[in-house]
Amino acid sequence: MSDRINILTYNIHKGYCSGNRRFMLDSMRERIAETGADIVFLQEIHGHAIKSEAKKRKFSYPDQPHFEYLADQAWPHFAYGRNAIYRKGDHGNAILSKYPFISWENIDVSIFPRSSRSILHGVMELPGKNTRLHTLCVHLGLLEQERREQLHTLTERIDQHVPRSEPMIIAGDFNDWRRRAENHLHDDLGLEELFVTLQGRHARTFPVWAPMLPVDRVYFRGLSPRSCRRLATGHWRDLSDHAALFGVFDLT
Repeated sequence: MSDRINILTYNIHKGYCSGNRRFMLDSMRERIAETGADIVFLQEIHGHAIKSEAKKRKFSYPDQPHFEYLADQAWPHFAYGRNAIYRKGDHGNAILSKYPFISWENIDVSIFPRSSRSILHGVMELPGKNTRLHTLCVHLGLLEQERREQLHTLTERIDQHVPRSEPMIIAGDFNDWRRRAENHLHDDLGLEELFVTLQGRHARTFPVWAPMLPVDRVYFRGLSPRSCRRLATGHWRDLSDHAALFGVFDLT
């Protein structure tokens, strides 16, 4: 493999466009594949979903888990962690990868019963590099009280399970429009945020039709950032209610 790693993070809104008028999973799969990402961090993605035959025909619901459907033939390795379970299915976070997983674990960080959240931690073997890459896909709560405790759990997880000598990427929907995550991730752990490093500020990603809130992030350690893009125009504008974020890193 080359020394360059392309990543994408995207809250796919359970496959629906903003307003839930149309089911857009087919188009999402096409757009995500076009980016050429080696690793994809997904939030609000269905694992198991029970739909009537009429709805399946109307919306072209796939029969397989949505993370497997999106992975298709582009990403042979994937991990999924449920963070919301209900009568007709579940949804959570997923990581799609071109590199094999050594291990993965889903960490429940739910504070309130009606606000299920988790952190999906996958460890990958980078072929020919004799090093492991830690990838953490996160979706934090809407309330600051939730996020404060969830960031504390995330900090502990990294302190205890991610050696300083091994590269790491944390990506996802932090719901942190007040920019409090830096206190934990930068000050405590030495992490940098991709868009802040390269463009001087966080990318605004929500809502996609007029992005105002910088809720989606890409943090890293032990890698060199090369470029970053917010994907919020053209076809991307018609998909989820979040913009996607794309980044390129070099191994150091």
